[in-house]
Amino acid sequence: MTNTEWRNQTLITEFILLEFGDLQKLQFPLFLLFLVIYIVTMAGNLTIVVLIDLHLQSPMHFFLSHLSFVDICYSSTIVPKMLENFLAEKKTISANGCITQMFFIILSSGAEIFTLAAMAYDRYAAICDPLHYMETMKKRLCQQLVIGAWTIGFIDALVNTIPLLKLHFCGPSEISHFTCELPSLLVLSCTDTFSNEVVLLSSIAIFGSSSFLLTLVSYIHIIATILRIHSMEGRRKAFSTCSSHLLIVILYFGTGSFRYVRPSSVSSEGLDILVSIQYSILTPMLNPIIYSLKNKEVKRALRKLLGRSRTS
Repeated sequence: MTNTEWRNQTLITEFILLEFGDLQKLQFPLFLLFLVIYIVTMAGNLTIVVLIDLHLQSPMHFFLSHLSFVDICYSSTIVPKMLENFLAEKKTISANGCITQMFFIILSSGAEIFTLAAMAYDRYAAICDPLHYMETMKKRLCQQLVIGAWTIGFIDALVNTIPLLKLHFCGPSEISHFTCELPSLLVLSCTDTFSNEVVLLSSIAIFGSSSFLLTLVSYIHIIATILRIHSMEGRRKAFSTCSSHLLIVILYFGTGSFRYVRPSSVSSEGLDILVSIQYSILTPMLNPIIYSLKNKEVKRALRKLLGRSRTS
């Protein structure tokens, strides 16, 4: 649409989020379900942060604490508005609120993938060069990696948000999703989105691929090192130190990449929503559960904390 044409249109000031719009009779049960998920997510991740702050000081747990903090931010960007809309007759979000939510979704997801990459490097140092692990993973380096993860997430969010501010939305105003993710917004624009799509694909190629490659290279070295261990018990112990992180990486990268880089031929609204629920709502809830079940230090610290609570 040309500039003259969109000037004659009524610009949209709010969007309608059609979250599970075909399940009107289940709005309250869905509200309760996602409320429970949100409470479990907050409780689980806050517990991990408190446990690590009180009892666990290793580099691995330092990164785990920050991953839990990222998950708290990520979930809080999405779920509260989602819960509000389940109970509202008109499921709307202002245009500025929608763009703000999109900014923080990209910021949180960018910080998450690079925190996962930093954790992969930490596991590489622990398994491939254990004698120099503490010397390699000094506190200053760990802090720099976490700051770098948030900085990259901020840059990614900024470069995708600024071009979006130049777009005009004249209708339709309905987003067939429960969040204001960038792909859902671009299809509603009445102005050309080619440059936005180029920026989005470039940011995925640069930020997403670099994070994935850092994680992949780390695990190639980790697996090669584990396979050189002669005893089965030694292999099992070495693999157990990174199995939790590897499972989270597969969950997050698998579903996230499907949402953003899948072929258009396999796209559907229902499938997009299910995939988005997995990586943006369920994965932040599962992360502390996975680490609590598979990490011996976390389980010991949790027992200690529960023991103190009972004694009190």
